[in-house]
Amino acid sequence: MQNCPCGSSKEYAQCCEIYHNKTQQAPTAESLMRARYSAFVKDQIDYVGSTHKPGTTDFDPADAKRWANDSTWKGLEIVSTSKGREADNDGIVEFKASYTDVEGNDITHHEISQFEKIDGKWFYAEGQIVGAGPIKRATPKVGRNEPCPCGSGKKYKKCCALA
Repeated sequence: MQNCPCGSSKEYAQCCEIYHNKTQQAPTAESLMRARYSAFVKDQIDYVGSTHKPGTTDFDPADAKRWANDSTWKGLEIVSTSKGREADNDGIVEFKASYTDVEGNDITHHEISQFEKIDGKWFYAEGQIVGAGPIKRATPKVGRNEPCPCGSGKKYKKCCALA
C-alpha cells in the first residue's frame, strides 16, 4: 500500500491512479488539481497534457517531463477552492506544491489555477503564479513637474499632489 502523493491520505490506487489510467474522470476541480500534481510525481506527464483545456498551446510535454524528473516532490497543499464542484462548470483552486529542484533548492510553487468543465470533464484552463514578479502600476506615474491629469492646466505639484 502506498499513500497518494496528492496528500489525500488514500492509497494511490484508490485515489489519483484511477484518473491517471482513465478508469474514472476527476469529479471536481480540486480532484483534478490533486491528480495533476500526482501525475508530476508519478511521471504521468501524458495525463497532465490531456487535462489541459483543448486548444491550449503553451504546454510542452518534454519540458514538463524534464521538470517532473529533475524535481524531488515534497507535497501538495490546497490553500482554497471556490466553485469547482460536480454541479459547477468552472472552478478555482489555489495550491502550493513543494519540491526540491535539481540544484538542491527548496521551492514552493504557489498558484491560483482556473478550471473549466467541458462536456462533463474538468480541464485546467490557466494559472496565475502568486507572488511572482514586481507589482506594476495600472497607470503611469505622474511626475511633479508634469501637467496635472485633472486637466486644470497647473503642474501636478501645485494641484492634485497637494490634496
